[in-house]
Amino acid sequence: MNFLLETFRLGLNNLRLHMLRSTLTSLGIILGVAAVILMVAIGEGNKNAAIRDIQALGARNIIIRSQRPPESSQIGTERRTFVMKFGLEDSDLNRIQSFVTNAASIVPVKAIGSEISFGARRTTSQTFGTIPALQEALNLSVEEGGRYLVDQDLEQRSRVAVIGTAVAEQFFPLHTPIGKQIRIDDRVLTVVGVLKPVGLSGGAGGALVGRDLNLDVHVPLTTAEMEFSDVVVRRNSGSFSGEEVRYSEIYVTTDAAADVLPTADRIRRLIAVEHEDRGDVTIIVPWELLENVKRTTFAMNILLTAIAAISLLVGGIGIMNIMLASVIERTREIGIRRAMGATRRHIVAQFLVETGALSAVGGVLGILLGVSLSIAVSHVLPWVLELGSIKRLMDVNISFEAQITGWSIIVSFLVASMTGVVFGIYPALMASRQDPIEALRHE
Repeated sequence: MNFLLETFRLGLNNLRLHMLRSTLTSLGIILGVAAVILMVAIGEGNKNAAIRDIQALGARNIIIRSQRPPESSQIGTERRTFVMKFGLEDSDLNRIQSFVTNAASIVPVKAIGSEISFGARRTTSQTFGTIPALQEALNLSVEEGGRYLVDQDLEQRSRVAVIGTAVAEQFFPLHTPIGKQIRIDDRVLTVVGVLKPVGLSGGAGGALVGRDLNLDVHVPLTTAEMEFSDVVVRRNSGSFSGEEVRYSEIYVTTDAAADVLPTADRIRRLIAVEHEDRGDVTIIVPWELLENVKRTTFAMNILLTAIAAISLLVGGIGIMNIMLASVIERTREIGIRRAMGATRRHIVAQFLVETGALSAVGGVLGILLGVSLSIAVSHVLPWVLELGSIKRLMDVNISFEAQITGWSIIVSFLVASMTGVVFGIYPALMASRQDPIEALRHE
C-alpha cells in the first residue's frame, strides 16, 4: 500500500513541476474527448428533433397523397393552359373505408381555391376541405376563444373556416380574427378558430406533410364540395395551370402502433388497383421513417465519434512522445532510484501513473469543454446566426439542437484514460530497462 501511495505521489509531483508541459501534452486528449461529446450531442439532438416532428404527425398515421405524375411536367412545356386530372378519387376512398376495418379514423382532405384575401391583403390559397377528425389525426390545437370544425358544420355545410397562425398574423396582426370574414376566391367564410403554431415547417415533419401547416385554412368538407369544384387553378406570369384532384390527401389512423405496417401494406395493395401504373399517388408512413431516422442517426453517430476519436489517438501519440523525451531527460534520476533499490516494476509504475494522470485529467477537462460547447450550440449559436452582420453575409437557415448523453461522457473518458495508459507503456518499459550504472554516469 505504501508503495502505491509513494508511486502516485512521485508521479503527480513530477507532473506538477512541469505544469505547462503537462497541460500541452494532455491538450490532444482534452480536444478529443470534447469533440466526441459534442458530435454525439449534435447527432442525438437532431435525431430527437426529427423524431418529434414525425411523431407530431401521429406515429399511427398513414398518409395517402395525390401527386402530379411525372409526365405532367412535359405537358406543361407544350401547352400554356391545361388541366391535369390525377390523384385520389371517391373509389379509392370507398375501397379504403370498406377494407381497412381496423382504422381508428379515415380522414379525406380536399384542396380548394386559388387565393385567400381579407381587404387589400391577399395570399396564395392553401385551403383544404376536411372533417373534424383531422384535428386528432394531426394533433392540432386551437387558440383560446375559437374552435375547430364540428360535425354540425358538415351537416349544415356551414361557411366557416379555421385558419393557421401564420394566416392570422398576416391578415389580422392587431386584432382577433374570430368572427371576421375572409374570402377564398369569391366565397365569403367566417373565421371560427385559429390553429396554434405547428413547428413542422423546417423539420422532418414539414417534409412529410409537404407544406407549412401554419399557412393552412380548413373548411368543412361538405362546404368545399358544394362551393368549389375539383379543379384548382394556379396562375403564373400570364398563363395558368389547373389540377383536377378529388382528394389531395387521405389520413388513415390505426388503433395501435403495431397495426401501422400491416395496414400500410394493405393500403398499398388497394391503391395499386387503379394507380399502380399511373404514379399519381404516394403513401407515406411516418412510423417507417421514424425507424429509418433512428438507424441513420445511429450510423452517423458512430461515424462522427470515429472521426472525433482521431483526436484521442493524436493525443495518445503526443503523450508517448513527451514521455519518451522525459525518459532521456530523467535518465540520471532513474539511475539513482535503481541504485537505491527501486525495481523495474517501480519505474514502470511511476511512468504509468504519470501518463494515466495526464489522460485522466485531460479527460475531465475535455468533458467540461464538451458539455460547455454542447450547451453553447443549442443556446448561443442560434442567437449568433440571427445577427444582422451574419445575415448580410449569408442566407442562413440552420437549426442545431444538442442533447448531451451520459454514455458519450463515460465512453470518451474511459477511452481517454486507456489511451494514456496504452501509449505510456512503451516509454515506461524504456525507462525500466535503463542500466543503473550507465544511468548514473549520464549527464
